[in-house]
Amino acid sequence: MTGRLSRLAQTLQEQGVDAYLACTTISMGYLAGLFEDGHERLLLMAIRADGQMRLICPALTANQAQRIGIQDIRPWADGEDPRLHVDQLAQDWNLRSGIIAVDNQMRADILLALQDAWPAALFKAGEPVLSQLMRRKDGTEVELMQRAAQIADQAYRDVKPSIKAGLTEVEVGKMLADAMADLGGKPTFAIVAAGPNGAEPHHLNDETVLKAGDVVILDFGCDVQSYQSDITRVVAIESALPKASQVYEIVYRAHMAGRQSGMAGTKAGDVDAATRKVIDDAGYGIYFVHRTGHGIGMNGHEAPNITPGSDFMLEVGNCFSIEPGVYLPGEFGVRIENIVMAQSGNCLSLNEEPSPTLDIVG
Repeated sequence: MTGRLSRLAQTLQEQGVDAYLACTTISMGYLAGLFEDGHERLLLMAIRADGQMRLICPALTANQAQRIGIQDIRPWADGEDPRLHVDQLAQDWNLRSGIIAVDNQMRADILLALQDAWPAALFKAGEPVLSQLMRRKDGTEVELMQRAAQIADQAYRDVKPSIKAGLTEVEVGKMLADAMADLGGKPTFAIVAAGPNGAEPHHLNDETVLKAGDVVILDFGCDVQSYQSDITRVVAIESALPKASQVYEIVYRAHMAGRQSGMAGTKAGDVDAATRKVIDDAGYGIYFVHRTGHGIGMNGHEAPNITPGSDFMLEVGNCFSIEPGVYLPGEFGVRIENIVMAQSGNCLSLNEEPSPTLDIVG
């Protein structure tokens, strides 16, 4: 049994859960190295509280499962009924009236079928179980995340001199994605939001043309061996109005306030409060419309979340974003984001330092 499966089994015992059913690429990949997607076919990795593991999978996944060392594989071919394997699992592990944790992203049709097959079982969200493992990164995980962060940093350095008036958001996004790919990362997203579009935190790139005076948000990241990066930088095209420079410096101070408080032993809500206070005191509090940050690892968003009022106590090895922002409808937006790791006494930034003043390009 791998160390992760062993720790999951221990967590199941501590929480009084009989079995965990994993079905997503990330959860199965994290636990056992099986980065497979069942799509519409039933694919379940079952882990019992005593550490036993069984894989119910489409026949087309069996070879991959054997190759990575999974022992108990129950394949089913198209035209066969996988519920026979589900029934056998319930019988062998006495799960018909058990407490079963499932991936939060389990497909509704699969969960409904399981509930129909095991009507006396209690199904519960698995995130509180699995997140206890995934949120505490070990040395190997941190190294991969640092590599992903370094690629994002270098892509920004490479692309920034070429950002200029006349380019579209789509073109700049492609430049960032191509740069990350050239550096060995697998691009996962590249948001480019120019001028008023920057007031939309999750803007979808379009054919908006960058023009002189625009404040442009660049939010992008990549995957390195299944671990993610996520960084946000802001530039102004050719020149910046005093208001834009002022807002940028407020957000920068908020970002650094979060960095100073994001250490192990601090409540996540207190980190959020530290960033929010700076923006509130500057009179822009109503324009900070989201949490300060989110956890990150194999998932782009995972525990712990840095949200207002959260009592979660940060732990050594927690990796998360610090990304305060101010969004002024019809004008522009500013967000500054680094990924950090909580340590005893401080937090380590995985990204290079953002500029303390608004960068001018073009």
